[in-house]
Amino acid sequence: MSTYKIHVTKDNLMFAAAHFASFDGNQVEPLHGHNYRVSVTLEGPLDENAYVFNFVPVKRIVKRIADELDHRMLLPRDSTLVSIEEDQQGGVIVRTNDRWYRFPLEDVLILPITNTTVEPIAQYLCRRLRDELSSRDDARHLTAIEIEIEETFGQSAIYREMLAFAH
Repeated sequence: MSTYKIHVTKDNLMFAAAHFASFDGNQVEPLHGHNYRVSVTLEGPLDENAYVFNFVPVKRIVKRIADELDHRMLLPRDSTLVSIEEDQQGGVIVRTNDRWYRFPLEDVLILPITNTTVEPIAQYLCRRLRDELSSRDDARHLTAIEIEIEETFGQSAIYREMLAFAH
């Protein structure tokens, strides 16, 4: 059985976001940001049009998902070291071991991840893309999806997932 891959990386598939990651079990780094670049690889046999998947819709979907993270403070909902609570004035209070912050709610994106490192962010974006593709008839033949997130030049994480809706 043969398979093909398409790979999409474009200058507009990026997002600028702030975060602080935890490390060494109990440390939380200072608040800072990155200009993240997103690329996607889709794998599967060719369809009746000799495509793995049309580049145009995959670029639009990934751009829309990346735009949701753009210019946001990314927070890990499932962290044991970061506490997040909404206040009555429409803000979000975030506490770590030795610091606390207050952000406007509209500037925050609380992600269902344990840490805001590129590995869980790549997994989050992959799952978002997988969910979008699962409802499309033109994606039923896809067998795998891979997301790469580059947080700075030369530093990236890749998350790959086999697709259950392929047949």
